[in-house]
Amino acid sequence: MFGIILFYLPSLLCGIHVVRTGREMYWLWIFIIGPLIGPAFYFFAVLLPEMMGGRTGRNIGKAARQAIDPDRDFRNAMRALDETPTVGNRMRVAQAAAALGRWSDAEAQWALCIEGHWAEDPTILMGHANALLELGRYDEALKRLEQVKALGREGSTPVVALAFARAYEGLGRNDEADDAYRFAADRVPGLESGGRYVAFMAKVGRRADAEIGMEELERRLKKIAPPLRAEARIWRDMAAKALGRA
Repeated sequence: MFGIILFYLPSLLCGIHVVRTGREMYWLWIFIIGPLIGPAFYFFAVLLPEMMGGRTGRNIGKAARQAIDPDRDFRNAMRALDETPTVGNRMRVAQAAAALGRWSDAEAQWALCIEGHWAEDPTILMGHANALLELGRYDEALKRLEQVKALGREGSTPVVALAFARAYEGLGRNDEADDAYRFAADRVPGLESGGRYVAFMAKVGRRADAEIGMEELERRLKKIAPPLRAEARIWRDMAAKALGRA
């Protein structure tokens, strides 16, 4: 009996916290079906962020909640759009769909956002361009990127250059892709630009250059904070696979 009490004690304590703080009742169901893992998720999603506070705590909490209920942001965004069909709410839906890898849904929402007097909004243009890139519709993506470029300063950032590089690569315009990748590689935060550039160089037969780039990725990965390292490793692994190391 004592062992059973200890087994369910974490769920009981977390359940009391849920009720007292007015949090979502689905947590209680999670504690019932997972008396060990449920409280562990609750600790990382709710209790630890509360204790830590600040941006780091919020990021940890968000990551834990996403692991439990990855569709939550999308559902909430769709609900808000149904209630108030504004461009801002439609952008939220597009971003939530993109986070889930639902690129067709994201593209459709961005395409609707871009109508009317929002046709020159750089955030919407880039959102649509990135969705088109993920769908392999490189011609259309390039047209959107040219629109961003025409806006002036907004179109000359490293993030825009990376998107151009991907479009050029998809269209087989390798010289232009190389120029854009080189510009973006050390200027975009994180490892995405470097990982994509290494993969591109491996693809076009520049093995020696790709190996040098790979060494730089490994060096930078070691310097990234542990909570952010998992996402960064995605791009490192992409590069490694292109070099035949995976």
